[in-house]
Order: sequence, then C-alpha cells, then structure tokens
Amino acid sequence: MSTTMTMAAALNAALRDSLEASEDVVLIGEDIGTLGGVFRITDGLKERFGASRVIDSPLAESGIIGASVGMAYRGMRPVSEIQFDGFVYPGFDQIVAQVARLHYRTSGAVRMPLTIRIPFGGGIGAVEHHSESPEAYFAHTPGLRVVTVADPQDAYSTMRAAIECDDPVMVLEPKRRYWSKGEVDTSVTADLSSARVLREGRDATLVAYGPLVVTALEAAVAAEDDGIDLEVIDLRSLSPLDRDTVAASVRRTGHLVVAHEAPGNVSLSSEVITSVVEDCFAHLEAAPERVTGFDIPYPPGVLEDHYLPGIDRILDAVDRTLGRRNSREAA
Repeated sequence: MSTTMTMAAALNAALRDSLEASEDVVLIGEDIGTLGGVFRITDGLKERFGASRVIDSPLAESGIIGASVGMAYRGMRPVSEIQFDGFVYPGFDQIVAQVARLHYRTSGAVRMPLTIRIPFGGGIGAVEHHSESPEAYFAHTPGLRVVTVADPQDAYSTMRAAIECDDPVMVLEPKRRYWSKGEVDTSVTADLSSARVLREGRDATLVAYGPLVVTALEAAVAAEDDGIDLEVIDLRSLSPLDRDTVAASVRRTGHLVVAHEAPGNVSLSSEVITSVVEDCFAHLEAAPERVTGFDIPYPPGVLEDHYLPGIDRILDAVDRTLGRRNSREAA
C-alpha cells in the first residue's frame, strides 16, 4: 500500500524501519537526536529508540566516522550523518583510508556495513560549504558504494538497501528535494547498482542524478514542444556505474547529454561519456554533450541560479547534439 510523503519523511521512515528491524542499527551525527537533524530527517527517532541508538555526536566529522568504523568492526550497522556536504572533508581521510579499505586490507575478514548519509547539492540559498557536490571524490575511491536518491520512493528503498548492505555505502540526498512529495510503497526494494530509465524516448538520452533528475524530466516535457522525444535516465548508482543501462539507451537514440550540479572537470559526466564512447561508439550520431556546474568554487546563494544547470541549458545541449539551431541561446 502506497502513502504520499515528502522525501524527508520517506528517509525518516526508512531509518525508523531499519532501527526496528535490527538492534544492530545505530544512528550517529551532529544534532540528530534532540533536534531531529537540521533537515528534521531523524525527527522523533531519539524519543522512540533512545539516546544509545540515536547518538548526538560532538562537532567532529572525523570522530563520527571513526566511531562508526569501530561500531562496524563490532558487528553493528552504524548510519553516520554528515550534516552538510561541505562538512565531509574533515572526515575524508577516515572514509578513503579506512572505511573503503578495511575489507580489502583484511583479506575479507572484516566487513564495513556502514552507511554515510550526506545532504548534497545546491538550490537552497545557503552559505559557503553548505551546497557542495563532492560525489566525484568518493566515486573515484575503490571500496565505496556511492548512490544518490531523486524521489521519495527511491529515497526510502535505497536507504533501506544501503543499511542492509555489508559494504560501506555513501547515500547522497539532494537537499533541495527534501520537500518534494511522492507515493512511497515500503515493500519496494532497490538495487544499489542499477540506473533507472524514468522516461522512454527515441531522439536523445538525457542522463542525470540526484537533484537534477527532476530538472531533466521537466526538460523532457519542455522538449516535446519542439518535437524532441528525450529518454531520461536516473543514474542513481555513481559507483559502481551502470554502464549497460546507459549504453543500451544510447544504442537506441544515438545521442547523449549528461547533466549534474558538480563541476565538469574530472566528473561523473566525464566517466559516463567515456563509458559510452568505449561501449557503443559506433552508435553515436554526434558528439555527447554535458551540462554541469562551472569549474569554480560554489558561488554565494544569490548567484546559484546562474551556476546550477537549468532546463534552458539542458535543452541547449540537446539542440547541439541533435544539430539543431540553438534558438534558446540566440534569444
């Protein structure tokens, strides 16, 4: 049975159901207990499960991750919250040097069933260090699973799957979509390694993930006015990358556009385009295009609308790869 809820509520429900399903699940992070988290994702969980399972940590990301590593060593399933994306860097060494390596380093003797939650991306007018897109750093790291969510159903199912996974999983939550609503069926499960074809089309493949999935779907609707039929793929899993789903789509459409908020240099769009060139070069009818944030530090909130890819920038890229006259840019 489906229930309409926001993405924030879906994540809260996933954490609640995971805590109920196993006493090994423990939440830890800054302000997640009494306050319920900055975005209220953990609201009410401390009251329900107690301070020993919903732990308010000191303001120390390396401490949060380090404590979680110790808990995972002892067979627990910790869920660590990094309050904002730009705060993850003090814990970077712990994540890439310990979390991602311990299973390999111990020849499989140690598992790291650790989930790291990170609100990421822009669009909320926040101050510096509150609107980062650090996904490429972690997708580059062997030993980490990196996944994103784009709607309430996927948020619930992906979070449940991440917590149940024996691998360390980084779940990137698009903070500007926390209040978007959708139907959620708690019996639906998610595959942490697969992309999703959200809209079938014949003219070009549009790949996005996280906060830009909604924008990509809106761009596909707008493209219909120009007689363009776009296929939209939610990449969802950033590591491992679901190359097969993207390649199968491009073999049908012959054109590719990739969009995300992070800067384009050495990015997920670079990897997606490279994978398509390697897997189905002969099916490409034109050079792939990408629409990304600019290669600059994230700007002040008053300028972020100029920085973030929007519908017009995406449709301009579609026009270019289809060889159409760029009417939007000219206007």
